Amino acid sequence: MSAAAPTGATPYYFIPAPSRHPAMAALGLFFVVLGAGQWVNGHGWGKWSLLLGTLIWLSTLFVWFRDAIAESESGMYSERVDVSFRWSMSWFIFSEVMFFAGFFGALYWARAHALPMLGNLDHQLLWPDFKAVWPTGGVGLTASPADTVEPFTTMGPWPIPTINTAILLTSGLTLTIAHHALLAGNRAKTIGWMWITVVLGITFVGFQAYEYIHAYHELNLKLSSGIYGSTFFMLTGFHGFHVFLGMLMLTFITLRLHSGHFSPERHFGFEGAAWYWHFVDVVWLGLYFLVYWL
Repeated sequence: MSAAAPTGATPYYFIPAPSRHPAMAALGLFFVVLGAGQWVNGHGWGKWSLLLGTLIWLSTLFVWFRDAIAESESGMYSERVDVSFRWSMSWFIFSEVMFFAGFFGALYWARAHALPMLGNLDHQLLWPDFKAVWPTGGVGLTASPADTVEPFTTMGPWPIPTINTAILLTSGLTLTIAHHALLAGNRAKTIGWMWITVVLGITFVGFQAYEYIHAYHELNLKLSSGIYGSTFFMLTGFHGFHVFLGMLMLTFITLRLHSGHFSPERHFGFEGAAWYWHFVDVVWLGLYFLVYWL
């Protein structure tokens, strides 16, 4: 995967040679979707299709990213390519903003419109025992007067959500320190603070896993616990998945730093991962306030 250019010269705009990677990634995702669809519908072979697709997809991404790193380190990417990477990452993060906006919008609509509407006089004939209160926590006080949703206890902000907030805010600080160390050319300091950031990300995911276990077994709070349960787990679950992805990004960036990659002048791979991590931090602050406090 290289463009035709004189030895040692950076091309005006890098054009990769034809590659099998997009086709292989699409093939892997095909088996992932096929297997997942069949597995949830009771076909045992679906899980093996899902596993096969995941292995194909991940191995393709590994080789694809390895080739891209080699191209970057060999000087094939010009300033124009760097700008295209920045625009691509910016639009990707914007799409993620819209993704979470959809779930925050669902939470807002349920609380400010759907719930009050179902509790007004026009709907008393349909559900005379309905109580339009939030959170929808127990039989007779919930959106389940017919006892179709089991009673549950809501999740408060203490202590784990607040601890996780402090962890994420601290990780944003350690990542910023690492970035400034890289700009100053202090690679050892950069690596040290990056590993601290990675450990904080792992700690956050671990606390959230414990919170989910507590919710299911002690609070009886599940994805099926009415609109409260569905919005809670969709928002916190997808955010936790994004933290996990961000932690993987930072891990691989740190490993590349160990290999001597990045310089104070050229390090967009580092910056792109940092942008994503700070985005995850901001989403959590909104989630912490709107889901756990309100």
